[in-house]
Amino acid sequence: MGGKKIAINTGGGDAPGLNAVIEAVVMSADRRNWEVYGIKNGYAGLLNTNEIVRLTPESVRGISIMGGTIIGTTNRGNPFKMPVTSVTGETEFRDVSDKVVENFRRLGFDCLIALGGDGSLKIAYDFFKKGMPVIGVPKTIDNDLGGTVITFGFDTAVSIATEAIDRLHSTARSHDRVMVVEVMGRHAGWIALNSGLSGGADVILIPEIPFDIDKVCKHIMANELHGRHYAIVVAGEGAAPVGGTEIAKGKGEAGRQELLLGGVGEYVAKEISSRTGKDTRSLVLGHLQRGGSPTTFDRLVSLRFGAAAVRMIEMKNFGKMVALDPPEMKAVPLEDVIGKIRKVPLNSDNIQTAREMGVCLGD
Repeated sequence: MGGKKIAINTGGGDAPGLNAVIEAVVMSADRRNWEVYGIKNGYAGLLNTNEIVRLTPESVRGISIMGGTIIGTTNRGNPFKMPVTSVTGETEFRDVSDKVVENFRRLGFDCLIALGGDGSLKIAYDFFKKGMPVIGVPKTIDNDLGGTVITFGFDTAVSIATEAIDRLHSTARSHDRVMVVEVMGRHAGWIALNSGLSGGADVILIPEIPFDIDKVCKHIMANELHGRHYAIVVAGEGAAPVGGTEIAKGKGEAGRQELLLGGVGEYVAKEISSRTGKDTRSLVLGHLQRGGSPTTFDRLVSLRFGAAAVRMIEMKNFGKMVALDPPEMKAVPLEDVIGKIRKVPLNSDNIQTAREMGVCLGD
């Protein structure tokens, strides 16, 4: 089994735990006398092969405690639809995937380990269909990928959001103020629900439950009758009012169809202020949730994902994603995962717990 050459890349937004996966892959491969090469900035390194770097135990040892990714990442590097500026200055999209496959084979790689969320794993699966041996590792702070109980990066994002909510209690209490905190998560409410519940929020708004702003305000004013003159509202960026749509700041990068979500926190704060007369402020946590060192849980699960990916290469179990199915890691076909957003089940225990705790979910 000696002599294998493994490529690894990271795609999409950064997330705490990426470096831990890389470290585990390199250390596990080294035990088998395999070589690992980092493909910089998504697939750019397989188009411009000057952006490929050898990863050795010496170069990665200890990086599991670091946030970000040592090999870079990008949201704009889909080789099947690569944006190129034409001579007229307009953006055109070209399929350069054949060049990626050609370079992959020319360089003698035996497998690509692709770390990413739904979009990145879709690209990896498309390359698998073109004959490239690939293995996916689920990365997204949104925790919205199917097939796995949890994605790495999620626990850190929830911890950061919870700490922010904790800190807002004292300032909200001091000023008898309503604080509305907008967190990430896109179309799934995992971060909002988990951080809001852990942080003692009065109201939690998630994409899975359209909210009635009148019921939100009624809940806040009911607190006034019980001597609680402040409130904490946590809103997932994809939350929307009943009969309304998600609030967005605009479109994504060229060639990407999804909206740039954002603004629901400000909207909710303005509505609460105008309807209740309460001093209300909004705060967007944004990319703070993606930065910094991973939590203990994310470090451990990331190391497990990386080691499991190497074992899957050993078994030639390609076209699969490493998934956590406690207490084991398992291989799930990529085709069963991509394009299937895992949302918060409305009958989940966390939802039930929030209701038992008297938290308003906007319905």
